[in-house]
Amino acid sequence: MKGRPSRDNGCRCLSLRFFSGVAAALLGAGNAPAANPPVPELSGDWARQAFEFEQPASGPGPIVNLMHKPNGIGSIFNMPVGNYRDPILRPEAAERVRQLGEISLKGIAFPNPSNHCMIESPPFVLHLQRRIQMMQRPNEVVITYEQTPQARIVRLNSQHPTHLIPSWSGDSVGHYEGDTLVVDTVGVKVGPLSMIDIFGTPHSEAMHLIERYRLIDYEAAKGATEKAIKEQGYAAASAINEGVMFDPKYMGKGLQVQFTVDDPNVFTAPWSAAVTYRRAADDWVEYVCPENTQEYYAQKNTEIPTADTPDF
Repeated sequence: MKGRPSRDNGCRCLSLRFFSGVAAALLGAGNAPAANPPVPELSGDWARQAFEFEQPASGPGPIVNLMHKPNGIGSIFNMPVGNYRDPILRPEAAERVRQLGEISLKGIAFPNPSNHCMIESPPFVLHLQRRIQMMQRPNEVVITYEQTPQARIVRLNSQHPTHLIPSWSGDSVGHYEGDTLVVDTVGVKVGPLSMIDIFGTPHSEAMHLIERYRLIDYEAAKGATEKAIKEQGYAAASAINEGVMFDPKYMGKGLQVQFTVDDPNVFTAPWSAAVTYRRAADDWVEYVCPENTQEYYAQKNTEIPTADTPDF
């Protein structure tokens, strides 16, 4: 008699375990975690045919060139005279832009990271570089630039170090928000040639840069690049500046980078801008550009910057 209750209890326990398992499976099916959303395919070789930044649709934008070509189409790139009267500039920053503009008006190229073949810090690298490659990996995105042998590494789903040592490229971390790669950069080093654009607009080590990389439809990309060429002028390919042509057969999406700069030490408010790329044609050109004072495009030397104290 003692064995029967044990057998019945065993059957009841088996039944409970069976139905509990079915219930758990059904509940699990209904509450299963959603699959990771697809990552946008941003990788590839991208080009733009204009220098400078594209203005935002609204709100404060970047400093613009006061010097325009006689026909009014495009600015005079080799005579960068930034609008030092822009109210977004704090007085000290405005004075620096004004002084550098006066040098340009004399036909002299003031030193910048490009004509000294130095690392181009963001967002200066967006202002001047016309061809980039995006390489997406599971834990990072690598962005390389054609005209200067440098690369930016964006760590995905990471945090900035607590004790960050400033560097020329800064510390960049990123994550995907739907169809957009959001890159957060801080810790960009300040030195004698530190600047945001070819007008010499300065920045401090407090600068905070947010970039948003996303694909846009072909017509939108075409319209944005054509508008940039009209406003800024065409950066024609030459023997020393090749590889900026669009692939005429590619009718797919373009790559647009919308970004915001926040530096309360230099600007009165955050400001935004954009650059738009389309698929590049031709081969990637390897440039050799060690740090020096030779202006490769003008075959002359620029002034050597000096400082009262070391910048290292």
